[in-house]
Amino acid sequence: MASSSQVFIAVIGAGGVGRHFLTQCSHLLPKFPNASLVLISRSNRSLRVPTFNHALSLSTWEQDLAASTSPALSPSETLDFLASAPGKCIIVDNTSNQDVAASYPDFLKKGINVITPNKKAFSSDLKLWQSILESAYPSNPQGGLVYHESSVGAGLPIISTLKDLVETGDEIQKIEGVFSGTMSFLFNSFAPVEGKGGKWSEEVSKAKDAGYTEPDPRDDLNGVDVARKLVILARIVGLQVESTSAFPVQSLIPKELEDCTSGDEFMERLPAFDGEMENTKAEAVGKGKIIRFVGSVDVASKKVEVGLREFDKGHPIAGLQGSDNLISFYTRRYGPNPLIVQGAGAGGEVTAMGVTADMIKVLQRIS
Repeated sequence: MASSSQVFIAVIGAGGVGRHFLTQCSHLLPKFPNASLVLISRSNRSLRVPTFNHALSLSTWEQDLAASTSPALSPSETLDFLASAPGKCIIVDNTSNQDVAASYPDFLKKGINVITPNKKAFSSDLKLWQSILESAYPSNPQGGLVYHESSVGAGLPIISTLKDLVETGDEIQKIEGVFSGTMSFLFNSFAPVEGKGGKWSEEVSKAKDAGYTEPDPRDDLNGVDVARKLVILARIVGLQVESTSAFPVQSLIPKELEDCTSGDEFMERLPAFDGEMENTKAEAVGKGKIIRFVGSVDVASKKVEVGLREFDKGHPIAGLQGSDNLISFYTRRYGPNPLIVQGAGAGGEVTAMGVTADMIKVLQRIS
């Protein structure tokens, strides 16, 4: 019979970030003998324990899931399964699925802890954000915990740093930085501090081939991914931002290419518009500056912006390398010299690390 002190873990999404997360769990869970993996569900199938006295194998889960004939579970079916467990539960959502995100309040109200890198839960409808907070501990003393560090900076401690500043009474004045590993890689190559750089379309193609962009690069170039991250941070500092459409978001997709029917068509036609980006770069160079794609939250003016900005060549943002992110927190305590968090802001393994670190925090709190 399962002990009431046990913790049961369900994982939604087992590809990409999910696969890396489960690999990291194989090293983590032996340190928590009271924790067991009881469900893995992906888009087309699922694998779960026959009873809560059993645990899924972290060494053979891929083969076991591939051999499973059980269909994927809906959010409500997953909730019913975990609600029947004789102990505390954690659901780890490694997807970007809106329906799963919309179900978080239901899990939290049942005391089920939620860990996720899913931005949509925290950046879409403001009512969903409010419902999540109201359903979770401590607003709801019986509610589950919710952790979502990787929804903004992959494995970087962006959300935890901001929450620490807010909860210890610091006054957040401004948040500014490069929030996209894709955009960082593109502009560090297209407009390097030392000059030169390749053609815009060629750099986008290189980034796509290297796996830094989505299969359709427009999903990165439209600026929405950065905007989602800004919405999350703005809400944490208390701004009631309705959605990503509530503030200016600069898209780097030429208007003439917005109607492309595929990513391949977009890439084929993009070279014809290299001149536009080249002119933007040249204008900045003429002032002794460089361009970068950044996001900012000005708390005092309640202003959120995403787009291209010019920076002096000596600015920390100008000196980024590869796909690094850099986020600056300007606060009353830190004065004119911001608290800066910098490092890899993209990649399945580092994103999974943020998810795994969140699970360690939850396990330590509930075990």
